[in-house]
Amino acid sequence: MHHHERKILHAFFAHPISTNIEFKDAEHALAALGADLDMKGGNRIEVTLKGQKIMLHRNHHSLSKADVMQIRKFLEGCGLTAEVFAI
Repeated sequence: MHHHERKILHAFFAHPISTNIEFKDAEHALAALGADLDMKGGNRIEVTLKGQKIMLHRNHHSLSKADVMQIRKFLEGCGLTAEVFAI
């Protein structure tokens, strides 16, 4: 995993919630963890990791606070915590 991907993953657990994470950066970081990204219709992406699934809506802007919280809970459900991505 590259430093930039680790930085993005760490940002998912940042307090206060980060609102400057680009969607494409989030995609690359999740893929670096080994997640399967399945493109669905309507700009949706299904992310599967360690038996857990999440549906994200692809946008061309930064992720919203709600998106970041959704990804954070997804990663926690996969057994991943902020300490894993410490930089």
